[in-house]
Amino acid sequence: MESGPVYTQTTVPEAKAPRRCPFGCTVRHVWGWRLLVKVFQAIFSLGAVVFEEIVDDCVNCSGLYFFEFISCTAFLLCLLILCVYCTGLYESLGEDKVQKL
Repeated sequence: MESGPVYTQTTVPEAKAPRRCPFGCTVRHVWGWRLLVKVFQAIFSLGAVVFEEIVDDCVNCSGLYFFEFISCTAFLLCLLILCVYCTGLYESLGEDKVQKL
């Protein structure tokens, strides 16, 4: 039996996956001033949570509790955004789903 055109290669060899940084972090999708703003936002919102916890006495605590809720939520959402854009989760979800979120 001869191996004619029926037995030619039918698949394309796989390309090597690009090297990833440790822990899968990349700044491909968010870079420049946007990355800097998100990092500062995370630092400042964490600082707000920490400083709010330092307060021992308050006369009207409802405003303080509201501030705690807002600053903690801002910190967690900022971390979520950074995790999505700076890890492989962005490619896993797809650009259209990330924009919908």
